[in-house]
Amino acid sequence: MATQDHIVIEQLDKIFTTGRGERQVQALDRLSLKIPDGHFFSVLGPSGCGKSTLLRIVGGLIEPTAGTVSIGNGSGPREAQRGKEIGFVFQEPGLLPWKTVTGNVETALELNNKANRPIQNTTQEMLELVGLEAFADAYPYQLSGGMQQRVAIARALCFDPRLLLMDEPFGALDAITRQMMRYELLRIWERAQKTVMFVTHSIPEAIVVSDAVAVLSPRPGRLRGVVEIDMPRPRTEEMERSQVFLEYADQLTRLLREGDDHGTSH
Repeated sequence: MATQDHIVIEQLDKIFTTGRGERQVQALDRLSLKIPDGHFFSVLGPSGCGKSTLLRIVGGLIEPTAGTVSIGNGSGPREAQRGKEIGFVFQEPGLLPWKTVTGNVETALELNNKANRPIQNTTQEMLELVGLEAFADAYPYQLSGGMQQRVAIARALCFDPRLLLMDEPFGALDAITRQMMRYELLRIWERAQKTVMFVTHSIPEAIVVSDAVAVLSPRPGRLRGVVEIDMPRPRTEEMERSQVFLEYADQLTRLLREGDDHGTSH
């Protein structure tokens, strides 16, 4: 049985006007994608290629210049956002420094208590999900960067959204913590079973976490191709040294280095 698409992006353009309308910058150019329900889908590309812009359009934070985004059963991004169908995790965790771990998650629950459907998760359940139940009374300054991001993930998932949007959530972490957080994220995702759209500029990170990886060109972001990652789950660190992993890395590297005239458009 075919998996239903959770996100359908069609012919998306985004043009930003800078200054006093004197200069226009095109961030995205005729970009189309389909993301199946329940998949972990990464968007890979160089800095400035429009990855974060794409994520913000899907999340209803900004409007496209042209094209459409459909989420779930045909909802637009703003409608899905109002219905609490979308959770966000950004590069900076954005925790309230005067609140404990419990307080930060509870604040999110309180803010989203007006959702159209009842809250399914308790604070305790969310802290257990991200492995921070022992740090419930800790303050953000007492946590490592990786632990702070786990609080941010718990906060994003606390109202049980069907879609999780992640914008380079490990970009500010050191290399060792970042590598560890890949597998921590996968553990959480395998339990939570959400559709994830994950923005990254790291090829190894994209391969480890993803069911598929979309590769964008330098600005304006055009789709160069989608690579299906056919590796067994659960993923392990040993896989990063395997021949198939290296072949995927080579394939993604070649797509990133292609000239625009050889890009793939869908």
